[in-house]
Amino acid sequence: MNSVNRADLVLHSGKIWTGYGNPVAEAISVVGNKVLASGSNTEIMASIGPDTKIVDLAGRFAMPGLNDAHLHLISTGLLRGKVDATPDAAPTRDALLTALQARAAETPKGEWVTARGFDQTRYADGQMPTARELDAALPDHPVSVTRACGHVTIVNSLALALAGIDFSTPDPDGGLIGREGGELTGMLAENAQNLVYDVQPTPSLAEIIDAIEAGGRHLLEFGITSCMDAAVGQVDGMTEIEAYRQAEGSGRLPVRVWATLLGDPGSSIVDPCHAMGLVTGSGSDMFRIGGVKIFTDGSAGGRTAWMRQHYIGQPDNFGIRMLPDTQLFELVDRYTAMGYTMVCHGIGDAAIDQLVRAYERVRAANPDHKHRHRIEHCGYVDDAINQRMLKAGILPAPQQVFIYDFGDAYVLVLGPERGLRSYPIGTWERLGMKPSTGSDSPVCSPNPFPDLYAMLTRKTHKGTVMDASEKLTPELALRAYTEHGAYSQGAEAVKGRLEAGMLADIAVFSNDLLTAAPETILRETRCVMTILDGRIVYEGS
Repeated sequence: MNSVNRADLVLHSGKIWTGYGNPVAEAISVVGNKVLASGSNTEIMASIGPDTKIVDLAGRFAMPGLNDAHLHLISTGLLRGKVDATPDAAPTRDALLTALQARAAETPKGEWVTARGFDQTRYADGQMPTARELDAALPDHPVSVTRACGHVTIVNSLALALAGIDFSTPDPDGGLIGREGGELTGMLAENAQNLVYDVQPTPSLAEIIDAIEAGGRHLLEFGITSCMDAAVGQVDGMTEIEAYRQAEGSGRLPVRVWATLLGDPGSSIVDPCHAMGLVTGSGSDMFRIGGVKIFTDGSAGGRTAWMRQHYIGQPDNFGIRMLPDTQLFELVDRYTAMGYTMVCHGIGDAAIDQLVRAYERVRAANPDHKHRHRIEHCGYVDDAINQRMLKAGILPAPQQVFIYDFGDAYVLVLGPERGLRSYPIGTWERLGMKPSTGSDSPVCSPNPFPDLYAMLTRKTHKGTVMDASEKLTPELALRAYTEHGAYSQGAEAVKGRLEAGMLADIAVFSNDLLTAAPETILRETRCVMTILDGRIVYEGS
């Protein structure tokens, strides 16, 4: 360390994990927004000057700020206005209906009551809510209740009428309208949800900026300093780009965002973004354009992920295929030619195979391209798919918290042979595929501790072990949440490790994430400080 340098910030007397393979340090120094050095207390304290801010870690654990490599920041911030339908808040359908009625009691008749977060596999009978139930409970309000995965929404008859949906309405491309016994069930899957979303109030620009700030501040509470916002444009098109521009310009963007542009047919914002010069890599260290996202299927728990084999008990249901090969291939070819990395949603093995074929075409046409194309979620693969991904340089971008929150549902709808092997992060790590992780918030909470617990144990919330061979060591789990997240965004040279010259994004936790028992990490650990760009931006109790 150059003794001439005087640090702006020093953290000392802690256990500081600076990155995979590095020795644990006692102290770390920061100049401006960059790491100066790490080492022993004696070495680092030499950089203290009269204006240095000093933080005594008192033995606590510090590490690079977490990188949630797949979530929806705007939607996370907008959750504040919705009824909480998650299993913790509404563990039964009756509890859900009671919560909806409570919201309706304070909502003028005729105005929307919306909720998100239910998981029917947690209910005793495993059944989804129905339009009939919602009609009986809330006869005077249009109602929409979105499943945790975001790929299925249940609505009541008033909502169906406002959307112009009746029994004769055809299923939209890439969508499904639930019908049974000659009547509508209220279930809308995938693109069919848009029929209702299109008649709901759209958040204003100011509300979207508020959501960016609120969502970002929520992430800081967990030590998350970077995230990927999946499918920017999904709420209100180009308004979201303007919201991010204004949020960054006014100091209301609390975390670093790698923005993925929605590229689905009919709702794509890629062309106007390209016309503005917003291509992969453009932007700042706070807001950078990442790539383009196309949806190719749905979710496994919602039985809409596109699978090669049918769902248990539903021999005609293989999930939903969003796009034919020709259309997907044309889009991928076009967007990559425009300079974009592809960051496409694929959960079922049939959808993943389709994406791999699309990306293999791009690699064959340009073997030397530098794009790190990703498959978001990447839930169900086999050895052959993994080898093809490895050869083509395709990165898996899973969310290991899905194992904790939804693992039992996967076994229920897919059977143990497929379900237990969901999201095989250990296999990807052994193959050198640099798997990242994240929450997909608001699908799951951005709380990182269930995610870490799942990587360390492969256990669900019920204690089911989802193939113990896929467990990671603590250090590998932390690398997935930091360095591999940065790598998936092409940013491993500037963040993801705490080394000299890299961004000073630091998270401090109450327990040692390298040595604490998994149960302690899950239930007793909290973030006590978050540092972004060399500034303390969050302090917990």
